[in-house]
Amino acid sequence: MHVLYADDETSLQTLMKTQLEKLGHSVVVCPDGETAVAALEREPFDCLIVDLDMPGIKGAEVIARARKIRPAIEAVVITGKPDLNSALTAIENHVFAFISKPCSFKQIKALLSEVYHRLSQSRRLAALEHRVRQAEGDSELVGDGKSMLQVRKVIEKVGPTDSTVLIRGETGCGKELVARAVHRASLRADEPMVSINCGALPENLIESELFGHVKGAFTGADNARVGLFEVADGGTIFLDEIGELPLTMQAKLLRVLETGDIRRLGSNQSKRVDVRVVCATHRDLEKMVSEEQFREDLMFRINTFEVHVPPLRERSDDIMPLAIHLLRRHRNDGDDDALFTPQATAELLAHKWPGNVRELANVVEHAAILCDALPIDAEHLPRHFSRRQLRSEIRDAGPMTIREMEMIAIERAIERNNGDKKAAAEELGVSVKTLYNKLNAAEEKAA
Repeated sequence: MHVLYADDETSLQTLMKTQLEKLGHSVVVCPDGETAVAALEREPFDCLIVDLDMPGIKGAEVIARARKIRPAIEAVVITGKPDLNSALTAIENHVFAFISKPCSFKQIKALLSEVYHRLSQSRRLAALEHRVRQAEGDSELVGDGKSMLQVRKVIEKVGPTDSTVLIRGETGCGKELVARAVHRASLRADEPMVSINCGALPENLIESELFGHVKGAFTGADNARVGLFEVADGGTIFLDEIGELPLTMQAKLLRVLETGDIRRLGSNQSKRVDVRVVCATHRDLEKMVSEEQFREDLMFRINTFEVHVPPLRERSDDIMPLAIHLLRRHRNDGDDDALFTPQATAELLAHKWPGNVRELANVVEHAAILCDALPIDAEHLPRHFSRRQLRSEIRDAGPMTIREMEMIAIERAIERNNGDKKAAAEELGVSVKTLYNKLNAAEEKAA
């Protein structure tokens, strides 16, 4: 760690610097409060070890200043006057530890080990929260088109109830965002929402994941585990891709939905849970029922209230608001009214979006990385996206010759490269001479 040691005793300054550096810490020693505050303003310290009774700025004020400069810093008070007032000062400043002089170096070493452990835990938690935010993205439902307004109206009605909700829609259209909106609109909004993708786990782990297990329930079950239904008790559980749930688990899930009782794997004891269930699927459950791949009674049970999320190709009015919203995850520069050029906007609006919002998010992230300065232009969009867009245009245009298809590809490449024919040729994988030959041939034919 980077440690600041503030104490007016010269002998301790030398000793602490020498010993702490032997442990691998980097140490800055300050003889008084003013010097310590100046060091805090200059460098990011992990730990502050400070004497309360120093000339000038006292130790308590140094701690207070440190908290303002670097809120995550851990403070340790060391004092030669361990009276009630100094102890109360330490408590008021929420210090990590309070030790009195003389103290052993073994005690200091153990204390700093605890500080390091706490800081490591805090950093890991911050990293985890960051990854979760990145994975989940913003939970806001974006779009004011007619179809999304209808989705919002449905959420407003069903949200405050405890009814089981089934969200239907294609892969990548934002079903989990709708589930989160249902949870936020419910009376359970302050309680946990737990999500699980039923198709992402092996069949032999799903029961343990949902309902938990006792120690020794199966090979490798060295400890008891709480299932996600217990974790979500009082809140909401979101079962994504419910159509992938094995038939054996469908029967057990139906029992939980009907009774509210769960039983950990390997246990004979049941436990009552109060959980609101929201499910989602891209599968045709009715067809699965007819093919005996999904229980009809479970389908009726989870389909108390249905929310249909339209694919992005049916929400053309929402494409650009979504693109702007997604871009703001990665970039804060640029004017909100001009984040995409007309050419880029035209390509985004013309695309069929088979991957829905998830595909749009990937395209926008790719463009945000390539674009040095906003707005995003068509050249910043992924090449495979442009080629797929070209294929879509050709398909929609009806019959045409190979030469006509070539000219469409050439014109679009030149447009994407702002008239730079050399760059267009490189993109198309042909020589500049070949490109000019094809352009000249087209001009001669037109003439």
